[in-house]
Amino acid sequence: MATTKKRINISVSDDVNDALERLAKRDQEPVATKAADLLEMALEIEEDHYFAQVANDRLKGKVRWIPDSDTVWE
Repeated sequence: MATTKKRINISVSDDVNDALERLAKRDQEPVATKAADLLEMALEIEEDHYFAQVANDRLKGKVRWIPDSDTVWE
């Protein structure tokens, strides 16, 4: 059966394997599916971290902050 997903082989420690097996059992899904889901979540966290850093860099010294909303409406 053909699949559109790419396959990768990784080696993990016994502790990581045990954790993956427990999580997969808890969620009633295959270990490979749980590993793929966790990897996807980790990539999203990394992306969020990167874009937060980009935003912080852009805000350094270039933004005029307004002290309160009353000043805006005056």
